[in-house]
Amino acid sequence: KRLGGCIIGTVILLLSIPPLTSQALEPRESRTVKDSRGEALTRVKRGWVWNQFFVLEEYTGLEPLYIGKLHSDMDRGDGSIKYILSGEGAGIMFTIDDVTGDIHAIQRLDREVKAQYVLRAQALHRQTGRPLEPESEFIVKIQDINDNEPKFLDGPYHATIPEMSEIGTSVIQLTATDADDPTYGNSARVVYSILQGQPYFSVEPQTGIIRVSLADMDREVKENYSVVIQAKDMGGQLGGLAGTTTVNITLSDVNDNPPKFAQRLYQMSVPESAPVGSAVGRIRAKDRDTGINAEMNYSIIDGDGRDSFDISTDPTNQFGIITIKKRLDFESKRSYTLKIEGSNTHLDKRFAKHGPFSDTTIVHVSVEDVDEPPVFDAPAYFVEVAEDAEVGTVLKTAYARDPDVANNSIRYSIERTSDPGKYFYIDITSGALMTVRPLDREEVPWHNVTVLAMEMNNPSQIGSVSVTVKVLDVNDNPPQLAQYYEAFVCENAKAGQLIQTVTAVDPDDPLGGQHFYYSLAPEAANNPNFTLRDNQDNSAWVLTRRGGFSQRDQSIYRLPIFISDGEQPVQTSTGTLTVRVCSCDGSGGVLSCDAEAYTLPTALSRGALIAILACIFVLLAMILLMLSLRNQRKKPYLCDEEENVHENIVRYDDEGGGEEDTEAFDIAAMWNPRGTHLGRFRQDMLPEIESLSRHVPQAAVAGAGIGGGTGGVHGYVLAKLLEADHDPGAPPYDSLQTYAYEGEGSVAESLSSLQSATSNADHDYDYLSDWGPRFRKLAEMYGVLETSNPLCCLY
Repeated sequence: KRLGGCIIGTVILLLSIPPLTSQALEPRESRTVKDSRGEALTRVKRGWVWNQFFVLEEYTGLEPLYIGKLHSDMDRGDGSIKYILSGEGAGIMFTIDDVTGDIHAIQRLDREVKAQYVLRAQALHRQTGRPLEPESEFIVKIQDINDNEPKFLDGPYHATIPEMSEIGTSVIQLTATDADDPTYGNSARVVYSILQGQPYFSVEPQTGIIRVSLADMDREVKENYSVVIQAKDMGGQLGGLAGTTTVNITLSDVNDNPPKFAQRLYQMSVPESAPVGSAVGRIRAKDRDTGINAEMNYSIIDGDGRDSFDISTDPTNQFGIITIKKRLDFESKRSYTLKIEGSNTHLDKRFAKHGPFSDTTIVHVSVEDVDEPPVFDAPAYFVEVAEDAEVGTVLKTAYARDPDVANNSIRYSIERTSDPGKYFYIDITSGALMTVRPLDREEVPWHNVTVLAMEMNNPSQIGSVSVTVKVLDVNDNPPQLAQYYEAFVCENAKAGQLIQTVTAVDPDDPLGGQHFYYSLAPEAANNPNFTLRDNQDNSAWVLTRRGGFSQRDQSIYRLPIFISDGEQPVQTSTGTLTVRVCSCDGSGGVLSCDAEAYTLPTALSRGALIAILACIFVLLAMILLMLSLRNQRKKPYLCDEEENVHENIVRYDDEGGGEEDTEAFDIAAMWNPRGTHLGRFRQDMLPEIESLSRHVPQAAVAGAGIGGGTGGVHGYVLAKLLEADHDPGAPPYDSLQTYAYEGEGSVAESLSSLQSATSNADHDYDYLSDWGPRFRKLAEMYGVLETSNPLCCLY
């Protein structure tokens, strides 16, 4: 590199010498010339000479790299001239000696980063700084060295070629990039070679095209290849730099392999009850190819089961699925043989020599016996029967058989949900379907009955068939008026005036359609008021025979109409047309059809009538209320001597107030047994008979509710009894008071007859006289003692 610098410096110096040509730079003096007009022109010769500078890249020396020298012919070597440098990289990449003009590179240069630098130089007077020469540009070009190896920018690469490709088939073209200068030397001249991948592939040295170099490469043997390619500069010579890349090559599939079945014979079985369309089994012809090259088509090409079975291809995994095409019957045929072919759907003529691309196999299908339900001789039955058929008429005899070899006996029945009206019955052994109730087409025109057939030995096996029964029409219904007809006729109507059009309906449905005939009933054939005209279109007109109708004479006429149909047997009926006589205006508008309207004042409206009736109703209600209140007055009541008075019963002629009567009983007394309510009387009524007061000891009253148990209850009862004796307004009024502890501590014990087992006739009451004066009255009532008082008072 130092040598290069010297050479450049020499060149520079040589360039500083004016060339000896007519175009050469002349010495620095003025030359005067004349133009075409004779005027003098002065040209000053350039003072110094310059050119391009060249420097090698990647200098690694310790000293600055000398590039060249700038020199002005005005420089006498006395140091009066100062050289300055400006432009790209001045002061950073390049420096100049301001006295000698020597230019050096002070940093490492890389052509691949920047190939040239544009600089500007100028010579100044050192003392005054005055420019001695005009500023001029020059270029420093970086010369290339081989410092960059070739590179594959897009690697690693992937390529795909069909298997069985011929030798020379292009796979992929690679291009390596060298950053060195392709115009300078061989630094960027790249040569390609293959380092890995022989003998399958090769590469062209100049173009980088990879080609197949081995014939009949089979994907099914080896699918993927890894090829290493080298790119070397300097034309591949020794010392050149090299770069490598990897190319992954995949062989794509072609249809070069025929399908093959794994077995020559397949065994399958299927129950005879399997439905049509169900799968029996599946087979597969294996193909080493993939994708569309392995797609299969299966077909049955021979065998006795071609009509009973079918085969289809599963597109997902290329299986052949055998299905049932026709219903199987073990009793008819127990096995089938199928010859099945599997073939490729996409063929490649280039590899026809590897064929044929199909294979065949045999499939043996065995039918398994299944206990099947009974089968009827028809899928459905249709029966027509007249609605007047007698009960017990046989409509149809259903027949079913057991399809199995055992041929079990059959029993028939009707599914009751299909015959909710229970119109039919079927013989359990013969299958004869008959009626058990009269049929009526107008009620149920169609019957859909399900007949069941069951095996005797296996009741779970049940077959069924639908029997459709159409009930045929019979003329068994008389025609009737289509509706309730009520017509009116005006008092001023004239003879022959139409007052009503009547029609009839008949639930029967004859084949020729309905035909009705109208006439007046025989008892009204000579009716002087109205006549009837049959229109012969299933309608009739009712006309007036006369005029001059009057509401006062007769306000309502009832006209019997005789109707008959045209079918056999003929059915007839009589309907009634009600005709009201109304008063009408001049245009025929009805004013009133009520005869009583004539007796009312003309100014009395319907609203006034309603108001009068409402007042009458209110008055009646008030009268009834007053009578009810009067009946509630209390009357004295005499007891019946023959009545059983063993219970402490007080009778009143008034009913109690019920649940809503809050004045009859104070519930607070039940919660506070010690409380007293003496002096409280009902305000609404008073009893006529007060209970006779017993003397209740105060000690018993004070001890009520104390201590609990039997004594507490006894005290509570005594307290309530005392309150009832002194409070005529307290209950009961119409009630029964039963004291569970009555008679305790008394010689009479309990006086209740509820526990008595004897009647009045055989019961002896003589012991009442032994109980003392307190039971004297009681003894008198039962005849033990003589008394002159016939009245009794309850104790």
